[in-house]
Amino acid sequence: MAKDQDNGGKPPAEVINLRRARKARQRADAAATAAENRARFGRPLAEKRLEAARESLETRRHEGLRLLRPVPPKDSDEDDQR
Repeated sequence: MAKDQDNGGKPPAEVINLRRARKARQRADAAATAAENRARFGRPLAEKRLEAARESLETRRHEGLRLLRPVPPKDSDEDDQR
């Protein structure tokens, strides 16, 4: 056996088509995104409303525990007219 063909008894490396590998990776990513979207958007209306109500309640409770209320910003138009 020639010196350049000797790879130490290991089988030759697998040859891959880079275009096919790229497309396979893109398909896998698209499938993962689709699964996430099915979980997020493929729910009954009652379940969506329940989650929205829970988020609203959590936000109100969180805002209710603030020590200082944020002051609404003044309109810049009022300052320009003086």
